[in-house]
Formats: sequence, C-alpha cells, structure tokens
Amino acid sequence: MGRASKTGSGKKKVWKRVGIFFGGVLLVLILLVGGYVAYMQFQYYRIEDNQVIVTENNREETLGSGTSYTLMTYNIGFGAYSDDYTFFMDTGEMKDGTKTAGTSARGKSREEVLANTEGSIGLLEGEDPDFIFVQEADEKADRSYGINQVELLKETFSDYASAFACNFHSAYLFYPFHEPHGAVRAGMLTLGKYQISESVRRQFPVDNSFITKFTDLDRCFMVSRVPLENGKELLLVNLHLSAYDEGGKIRAKQLALLNQVFEEEREKGNYVIAGGDFNHDIADSIESFPTGQKVPGWVFELDDSQLADGYHFVKADNAAEVPTCRGADIPYEKGVTYTVIVDGFIVSDGITARAENLDGGFRYSDHNPVKLTFVLP
Repeated sequence: MGRASKTGSGKKKVWKRVGIFFGGVLLVLILLVGGYVAYMQFQYYRIEDNQVIVTENNREETLGSGTSYTLMTYNIGFGAYSDDYTFFMDTGEMKDGTKTAGTSARGKSREEVLANTEGSIGLLEGEDPDFIFVQEADEKADRSYGINQVELLKETFSDYASAFACNFHSAYLFYPFHEPHGAVRAGMLTLGKYQISESVRRQFPVDNSFITKFTDLDRCFMVSRVPLENGKELLLVNLHLSAYDEGGKIRAKQLALLNQVFEEEREKGNYVIAGGDFNHDIADSIESFPTGQKVPGWVFELDDSQLADGYHFVKADNAAEVPTCRGADIPYEKGVTYTVIVDGFIVSDGITARAENLDGGFRYSDHNPVKLTFVLP
C-alpha cells in the first residue's frame, strides 16, 4: 500500500509539473500576442485629410493651350513583381477548378528589387513624358530591403518638380509567418516638367475594421494644381483606389469623394486629368484577353456612367491588345495568367486626349505603364 501511494503521488506531481509548464507556455503566448496587438494599436494612425504636400524642385514654366503634352502613370509594385513573382494576398482559380494562391510578401532579394525598380524607371525615362504619376513607390520598407525608390525616381528625373504623398505606413507586420511583410512607408509620386502651384493629399474612405486597418493602405489621392497661361488651372490627380474590397462598398465611397472633387473643379472652370491604378476594370476588359484562369473576384467594372457629368475615361487605342495588370496568384505566363486593364486616365470635357498602354511584358511590375497625350483648349 505504501509503495502504491507513493507511486500515485509521484504521478500527480509529474502531471502537475506538466500542467504548470504548458500553462506557462500558454500565458507567455497570450502575453506575446496581446503585447503585439497593443504595439500595432499604439503605432496605428490615419493621415488627416487635406494635408498640404511640399513641392520639391519646382519649375517656372506654365502650360499653354493648343500644345501637345504627355502624362504617364505606372504602378511599380514596390520593385518586387518580376514576371515570376507571386504575392501572398492574391488568390485565384484556374478554369479547371484548381485553386491558386501567391506566396511571397517581400521582393525575392535586394538585388532583384533594385533591378526591377531601375527597369520600371527605364520604361518611364524612355518615353520622356512631361508629367509622371507613380504608385506603390517605397520610401523605406522591409519588403523592398530599405531601397528608397522615391529618391531613385527623383534622382533620375532631376529636372522635374516632385510631390510625394504617403499612402501606406505600417508598424512591423509579422504576417505571413514564413516571410513577414515588415514595416512599410510607401506612397505615390507626381513628377512634372512644369510648375506645380500646390499639391494636397486627400484622404479616401478606408476599411477601419480590426486587423484590416493594420494591413490595408491608407488610401488617398493627390491633387496637384498646374497653372495655365490663360489664368485657369489644370488639376492632375494621382490616385490608387482600394483592392480586396468585397462587395465594393469602400470603393463606392472613394468614387463618390472623387466625383465631388470633379464637380467642384468643373464649376470653377478648371480642367482635370485623373490617373493611376483604379483597381477596377476601366476599359470593358474583364474577358478581353486569353487566359487559363477564371475572372478573379476582385475585378469590378467602372465606366463613364459612374463619373460626374463632364468627365470620361480615355480608352487606350490599343486596349484590345495590351492589358495593364496581371493576377499575382501565379507567375506570369501570357495567355494563361489573368490580365485586365485597371490603369489609365479620366479627363474633363474640353481636353483632347488619347492613350496608349505600353507593353512592358510585366517584367518589372504586375502593372504596365499607360501614356496619355493631351491638348488643352
């Protein structure tokens, strides 16, 4: 009896120690997770609306009537998206029902990010445009290995005025666990050979739900006012609408704000060109290009009927041949990977304009650049 009692007592002590051990591990995990959530919440903020952006290296020359000018827009995808790159937030489905999903949260290497960034800059430089809109340019980010893409652009286009608006600023994101996205400061850059009298960052409505608010961009559009020789103004609006918006509710609110600005400027007699990454199909191109994939759920249509009176999209002359965006759930393969047109321009009535989608082959980004040629009345 004595031995049995001692044996039972010993087993109880062992199980008690096991329970204490695992309880301690659980407590540590709870404290770590709770501490991280508290850290993210402490670091979280949204940039206020109507932030005035300083124009650097401003020019003196103004625009005139009857002269042809060019403007390019390009989402450079923080230098990560070589043609074989896939992104962890992108999912899709092949036509045979096979589910697909991207894997990476950072560029493959510092060398590849730098090569892609320089390749994107080269596509812009080769066209020598009068104005440039760039989206997803990192200023300082773990995902792009600390490469300051904004400075690289400004150095290349050193004879251009420049205005930068931040639209993604996050504390260190430990997700995905196999390759944390890290801390990010990124945004959109407007460059121009002509005088910019003022640039203002306008805050888009965004999803502020828990978790999403930590990972989604602080969406915005930047309005740059360019004085004209006739005393009026041309407003250049660099924009990047929301993606991953189930049901399109947030994007509807963003479009409403954009239309409000359009209406106000039309009443003032000013001209407007808005361009960038709409994250919508803007050229009736949902099923225009050969693909082995089903249409992704993130693709929504946007057309002239949804714009304020006096505004319209400029459909590229070669819209039937060249898409501007590829799905990043699988590596790019022409005719297999889903492609669509989400990049381009809106212009106000009175401006004569034509556009061309430039075929970069998705070598350096998951987007292709678009070039607008316009003449003011």
